[in-house]
Amino acid sequence: MEDLNTMAPPEAYRALTRGPGAGLVRRLLELARDEDLGAGGKPGDLTSLACDLGDQRASARIVSRSVGVVAGLAVLPEAMALLAPACSLDRLIADASPISVGQTLATISGPIGQILAGERTILNLLGRLSGVATATAAFVARVRDGAGGGARVYDTRKTTPGLRILEKYAVRYGGGYCHRLGLHDAMLIKDNHIAALGPGDLARKIEQIARRARAMPDDRKPAFVEVEVDDLEQLRAVLSIGPGLVDIVLLDNMSPDELRQAARLRAKLAPGIQLEASGGITIETIGAISATGVDRISVGAITHRARWLDIGLDLA
Repeated sequence: MEDLNTMAPPEAYRALTRGPGAGLVRRLLELARDEDLGAGGKPGDLTSLACDLGDQRASARIVSRSVGVVAGLAVLPEAMALLAPACSLDRLIADASPISVGQTLATISGPIGQILAGERTILNLLGRLSGVATATAAFVARVRDGAGGGARVYDTRKTTPGLRILEKYAVRYGGGYCHRLGLHDAMLIKDNHIAALGPGDLARKIEQIARRARAMPDDRKPAFVEVEVDDLEQLRAVLSIGPGLVDIVLLDNMSPDELRQAARLRAKLAPGIQLEASGGITIETIGAISATGVDRISVGAITHRARWLDIGLDLA
């Protein structure tokens, strides 16, 4: 799998939708079409049919009614090809751009019936994805403007079912970074995987699991191996494992003081391993957490608590 986090956001979108997400966006758009227009797009928009709009042509503006960061414009060509194939689209700004109230993001021209048939799906996608990008940008800014530290903000798998690929793309456009895409591309050995093990057995068992992972065939080899720990005793055990087996240790629900101790332990025992803070991270706490010496902060709230941006469509 290509490393999405070393790419500029436009490249990351293309990689997401041609690699692990190949076909997922199309399937999502087809489901959205069927929700609005019926299976296979039939019987269609009954209101427009009854209004006998025929091939009347119109122009429309997609307009922001909120302040934030836009994401989702990259999806519009594929959405238009499915929902409004006779319409033309002109995107006036790029994803990741700051937007203001009343700003026109794009224009659509073509048969009015097709514009109206695609309106809700397009606005839903833009509103949702721009909300994720805006929330991510706020967390990233708090880290940047906080008390120091170079931690990166990462997403999680706490995403809307069916929307993960696009929500992760929105995170990248908001200035954040993508964690694993799913269970299929990287390993996170969580507390439930090792619940029955005491610290004395933990290092031995994790080493066995990590060696097994590293020996997997290329088509199943994980992008990284990560281990979740709940306390400093477990962390010490994982840090004692031989080098090159564990890439990241997730520090679950630790206080800033514990995180600072964890960073000191890592520097002493295994400086090549990255530390990731996770669990209940808020916009109020992330600045202090970023200053503890951790490398990564995973934040579920940038997806599962993101507020939609209000984006509308106005006929000219």
